[in-house]
Amino acid sequence: MVEVLRLLQDSDESTDLFDVSAAGADALAVDGLAVSLVTAAGTSELVCCSDESTRRFEDLQFTLGEGPGPDALRTGALVWVPDLAKVRAQDWPALAMEAPALSARAVFCFPMTIGAIKVGVLTAVRRTPGPLTSQQGDDALILAAALTARCLGSGEPRLDPPDPAGSPHSLLHAVVHQATGMLSVQLALPLPQALLRLRAHAYSSGRSITDISQDVVDRRLRLDHNGNGDGTPPTVVEKD
Repeated sequence: MVEVLRLLQDSDESTDLFDVSAAGADALAVDGLAVSLVTAAGTSELVCCSDESTRRFEDLQFTLGEGPGPDALRTGALVWVPDLAKVRAQDWPALAMEAPALSARAVFCFPMTIGAIKVGVLTAVRRTPGPLTSQQGDDALILAAALTARCLGSGEPRLDPPDPAGSPHSLLHAVVHQATGMLSVQLALPLPQALLRLRAHAYSSGRSITDISQDVVDRRLRLDHNGNGDGTPPTVVEKD
């Protein structure tokens, strides 16, 4: 972890966070790390992810609007789930239904905060169930604190989505914001309701909200007022 912190201190571009997250995952003996930051609108945006399995889990949380990450951001408290298969339905109803099919089996969320200021969330994911050790938990807390200081120092936490793709502060969910804006205009809906339509369609179709949004932006999919993909052509065939 000392080497990871040194790497974080030496890096001066947000794109280097990928290297930091990959090295941090190795140091913590987990399969993946993700860093999400608070936007100016108060929502959470994924800015860095070390592996595809973790990215899929973060995408699912974004689609469902629930899970350990959103709870950690909302409460500012640690949220540890040593076994996602044992998630209680009353805690996260939709996530509890999806958990058995996930490759992620354990998730540990560390809020990135300074006092009452919410900066973001550091999420550690493992493909096997079980708790973190005390040393792993302490190291993750140290890394979360270092990331908080780094983000505050570089002016990154209050992001205004979407940034241009490929820019140093590019958001991994930028395409979702583009699709939300397009759907808002097409259906004459407020942005929050347009985002709910995207989420509902992604969940019902079994595809990620990122893929659905890309289809909307590329004009391969146009949703109707019921959230179905049978609005004005062109459309795309969805898998059952």
